[in-house]
Amino acid sequence: MDFKILVINPGSTSTKIALYRDEEELFSISISHDINTISKYERIIDQFDFRRETILQELEKRGIKLEELSAVVGRGGLLRPIPGGTYKVTPKMLEHLKIGIQGEHASNLGGLLADSIATPLGIPAFIVDPVVVDEMEPIAKVTGLPEIKRRSIFHALNQKRVARLAAKDLGKTYETVNLIVVHLGGGISIGVHKRGKVVDVNNALNGDGPFAPERAGSLPAWDLVKLVLSGQYTEGELKKKLAGKGGIVAHLGTNDMRDVEKRIAQGDKEAEFIMEAMAYNIAKWIGAGATVLEGDVDAIVISGGLAYYQKFVDCIEKRVSFISRILLYPGGDEMRALLEGALRVLRGEEEAKIYEDYLKEEEK
Repeated sequence: MDFKILVINPGSTSTKIALYRDEEELFSISISHDINTISKYERIIDQFDFRRETILQELEKRGIKLEELSAVVGRGGLLRPIPGGTYKVTPKMLEHLKIGIQGEHASNLGGLLADSIATPLGIPAFIVDPVVVDEMEPIAKVTGLPEIKRRSIFHALNQKRVARLAAKDLGKTYETVNLIVVHLGGGISIGVHKRGKVVDVNNALNGDGPFAPERAGSLPAWDLVKLVLSGQYTEGELKKKLAGKGGIVAHLGTNDMRDVEKRIAQGDKEAEFIMEAMAYNIAKWIGAGATVLEGDVDAIVISGGLAYYQKFVDCIEKRVSFISRILLYPGGDEMRALLEGALRVLRGEEEAKIYEDYLKEEEK
């Protein structure tokens, strides 16, 4: 049986949509939204009607018959922490996405938009591996202060996809391998995948880990406290220094790694040194991940946009190749990751999870 699946991935100033017949891409487009139009809306949820109408207009323009769809899948948003997998969009999920239970982000619209198109057609709506996927072992969350626990926020959608690809290339299943998966993007996440679960990972959004193109990463605690108490910066400015204006941006004044690569090629020694320092930090976190698996590592998997920069990857590999083989999957195809999650459920390869099953009793 053929499945026709519509995939929706809302970003801050664009909405990507794609239509597939099984694995075959029928069309894909990124709809750009004028910043002046977007800025009129006070909250992300207020953009819902505008984005839905834009999607429907695009589908109508292309002659897409909605009644031929088998399912609609949207990018997962900032929900309560949940295990990885494909989830049916349910009433409580919709409620939490609308109120922004864990914060406001364009991805919160993914499940809402998918449901609004799927429900009138009587077909399922799904989300897949949102950034709040939490499969960390309890011991991995403990810090030196009881008031502070480590959190799982990372590039779950891409990490889970490339982990499955790596397992297949190793001739195994995801549930039988141990992998260290490295996503190299504007933020960097390093996940320890132990037989199908990400048992440890750095908070790639605003917490720990190696510094990244836009993130400061882990910092010496006492010096950070002194900076916070110095009175030089507002709360908003400090948050920006940690996520948005930290890392490569702070050192070299750009988040465009192509520009940094060009500067290095032209002999910029400072740029070369900072890039090697970032690779050094990444390698240290990979090494830490190997200790979680007690050295039983089937492969180190490197993905994300920066994985296209071979010289940078080489800097990482030279420090960690003794741990295990290295598999490279440059880039990150979120649309296909969403598609594959929906297909696994539609084909009966896995069962769709229910969001409410993972909530505390008082929230159900």
